[in-house]
Amino acid sequence: MGIEVNFEGKVALITGASSGLGARFAKVLAMAGAQVVLAARRMDRLKELRAEIEAEGGAAHVVALDVTDYASIKAAVAHAETEAGPIDILVNNAGVSSSQRLIDVTPEDYAYVMDTNQRGAFFVAQEVARRMILRYKGDPRKQHRIINIASLAALRVVPQLGLYCMSKAAVVHMTKSMALEWGQFGINVNAICPGYIGTEINLDYFDSEQGRQLLATLPRRRLGKPEDLDGLLLLLAAEESHLLNGTIVNADDGLGVA
Repeated sequence: MGIEVNFEGKVALITGASSGLGARFAKVLAMAGAQVVLAARRMDRLKELRAEIEAEGGAAHVVALDVTDYASIKAAVAHAETEAGPIDILVNNAGVSSSQRLIDVTPEDYAYVMDTNQRGAFFVAQEVARRMILRYKGDPRKQHRIINIASLAALRVVPQLGLYCMSKAAVVHMTKSMALEWGQFGINVNAICPGYIGTEINLDYFDSEQGRQLLATLPRRRLGKPEDLDGLLLLLAAEESHLLNGTIVNADDGLGVA
């Protein structure tokens, strides 16, 4: 018996889709048949990604989204559903980081990280979930998926990244709370906690002496790739994952048990 994951007829909204993991998530869901809505601030990058997806036979739309702006969130979700239809899958991926000692964190640093990673993620999920709940009440057969992207830093403290760790730890508990409250409406909410993944924003660092020293401390002395999360993304987005709700998946190549 063969099992094939097919997202034809599904609409997936991916935030932070202009680069890195967000761009990869969008490509994977599009290749699996979903109609994807690419959301971020950098519209030029989103349009380039849309062209790549369409060239490979996928369907994609772009919407401008600043997750730190509540009005932008509401407008982007409304635009997404106008363009593509009701959202079945949300990949809540937009995030930023800031590196400094906690004693040196300024109010501006705090707002920069928390407004994107926690507040923004919350209100994006809330706006999407409101629409999902209404659809479920109209048809209890409806199944929806929300995937929040947290980090290994949500589960263990990383030096110089205390503020980032705090923001992603909040995402983990946010995920559990949403799963508990929204599960009754056919919404499964789960989180992925990626470990060290090589993307365009950090490859130069991992090529440096300091970066190589960090890699030497990892259990398998290697850097993950965005595509290493493909299977996990598809699992959590699929309707077949009925019993996965409030699950925090630590995708860190064994670092959490080292």
